[in-house]
Amino acid sequence: MKIFGIAGWSGSGKTTLLVRLIPALNRLGIEVATVKHTHHNPAVGDDDCRALAAAGAVETLVASRRRFALINEFHGRAEPPLDELVTRFKGIDLLLIEGFKWAPHPKLEVWDAGLGKPLLAATEASIVAVVSDLPVAEVPLPRFLRDDVEGVAQFIIRKCGF
Repeated sequence: MKIFGIAGWSGSGKTTLLVRLIPALNRLGIEVATVKHTHHNPAVGDDDCRALAAAGAVETLVASRRRFALINEFHGRAEPPLDELVTRFKGIDLLLIEGFKWAPHPKLEVWDAGLGKPLLAATEASIVAVVSDLPVAEVPLPRFLRDDVEGVAQFIIRKCGF
């Protein structure tokens, strides 16, 4: 399994890019899974699932004919580090990680100058490319326009050695 990340400040368009990127990678024969870091409380499961978690269940697996989801409640335990989360994935080609800006895996930065936030690539060595519709003179990295999803997909495939 190869690991590649999509980083950037909140509101920069990371999820939007991933939603467009995953089908492009699938068309190239790459089976993809994702890890998304969030600062919000993710809404996962139905009322029964949430009731089981509230009752103290550490893990609940919800299954149907179409999918299953394993939900892990921390109940006061610390958020697990990314390397621990990665061990939960098996049998896929590529794990795309959204967020985890400072983790050491290779990643591209989705940058929006309009957010008024600094370019992460200027100081974060794990960033290997930038997605921005504006020129990024501060770093000598490959730059892709937001609509160049096929170019981004090809870059990730090359970088991961597929």
